[in-house]
Amino acid sequence: MKKNIFRNTASVLFGMMLGVVLVVGGCAAAKTHTPNISSSVTTPVLAADPSGARNTPVVKVAKDVGPAVVGITNKALVRDFFNRVQLTERGTGSGVIYDKSGLIVTNNHVVEGAQEIVVSLSDGRSVPGRVLGVDAATDLAVVKIDADNLTVATFGDSDQTLVGEPAIAIGNPLGLEFRGSVTVGVISALNRSIDLGERRFKLIQTDAAINPGNSGGALVNADGEVIGINSAKIAVSGVEGIGFAIPINSAKPIIADLEKQGRVIRPYIGASLLDKEIAERYGIDIDLHDGIYVLKIAAGGPAWKAGIRTNDIILKFDGAAINLVSDLRDRISNMSVGEKVKMEILRGDEKLTFNLTLEEMPAQ
Repeated sequence: MKKNIFRNTASVLFGMMLGVVLVVGGCAAAKTHTPNISSSVTTPVLAADPSGARNTPVVKVAKDVGPAVVGITNKALVRDFFNRVQLTERGTGSGVIYDKSGLIVTNNHVVEGAQEIVVSLSDGRSVPGRVLGVDAATDLAVVKIDADNLTVATFGDSDQTLVGEPAIAIGNPLGLEFRGSVTVGVISALNRSIDLGERRFKLIQTDAAINPGNSGGALVNADGEVIGINSAKIAVSGVEGIGFAIPINSAKPIIADLEKQGRVIRPYIGASLLDKEIAERYGIDIDLHDGIYVLKIAAGGPAWKAGIRTNDIILKFDGAAINLVSDLRDRISNMSVGEKVKMEILRGDEKLTFNLTLEEMPAQ
């Protein structure tokens, strides 16, 4: 897991460097870490609308958007001390209802490995849910419930988000005992880039408190529009006020794919790659000055069909010089299945050019 986070994003990249430990999703809150606090909180009934001074945008957001944020409990089969298999709660997270038919967006890690999903609504109902699709690459998932009288959140335009404007996070920090918690801050930065392994995430940074269990919850602007899905928090002693959300504009097409086909269709070249940064990080001794080293080729994949082989060095992709695996992945992610590209390869002392056709990445 990469400790060097930030570059300035977008989709999500370029800025500061922090030596910290990154936990994706502020992860789902484990049951064993939840304080023993009763969740039966009585909501006061107001005789009239609050005064103008009290009826702030945050109050309006909590009233209008809060009911659209749900709790998601992940249950899985585990063996107990007596070697019996039992269905046990693994943890809880949050989700956002975005369609009256009962469609909910959440984080992949909230529902990952679940044999059973229970969705807790703001009105006290608990209903079973089923996972329609997940995308581990972006940590997004879509869950479906069958229920009526649902409050639906409105998606905004995250490209119009401004640094310094109010940011309101709604979710279930530390579990359902604190369901519907509202925390307030500002948009700290846009287009932050976080590298996890070989993947790069472009995220919104906020100082609104995001804790374990907030994963999959809503980041909302002062107009009551969801501009992000809370997904990551820096968890290290001494670091406060740095949380992250997946921009809703980046999430929308992924949500649509998950809803319709259960997965995201992406182009790929079919090769395991190594750049200078990755080699140094893992202590791999390789003589690589420019380009990306081809560590392994998937037999029958696009790169194999094009004529690229193990030990080749990719110098250019679609006319652009390439020195980082993450840069190559970003370029490929912005292209379409079936698109043709030229690749300049160094094989020994000889430079070669190959024509490669991008294919659909296999489901597994």
